Amino acid sequence: MLDLITHSAEHVVAMKAGGVVTGSELQRAIDAVEAAKQAHPRVSLVVEIDGLRWLTLSALLKDLGYGLTQLGDLKHYHRAAVVTDQEWVKHIAHLEEQLFKSVEIRTFPKGDHATAMAWAAELPRGAHESPEEDGYHGA
Repeated sequence: MLDLITHSAEHVVAMKAGGVVTGSELQRAIDAVEAAKQAHPRVSLVVEIDGLRWLTLSALLKDLGYGLTQLGDLKHYHRAAVVTDQEWVKHIAHLEEQLFKSVEIRTFPKGDHATAMAWAAELPRGAHESPEEDGYHGA
């Protein structure tokens, strides 16, 4: 199961995964990420993983294929918050953080879901869509 979760920041794509994730569920998440990338210069992700057992073969292939296409597009990503208590997921997130230095990746325990959502919503100075959000209030 992979479900999209609403987030108050439009540049954040949030989702929850658990059990078995199918290719069609993963495609909905990919479509949401692509739509956010079209609408915003920087996109952040929140992925809550609880009881994830595996991905179907089609989901695994889709995940690998999409991931490879994103290697040249990392400039569009700002942050990825991974919310989980599963140790193996934390290890993978840490490895990805080392591999993809341009994207901030942080893990949060399940109890810190709100903190993870707030952290993902933050944009770097100069990346906001209006000057006021970057601290400019006129001359």
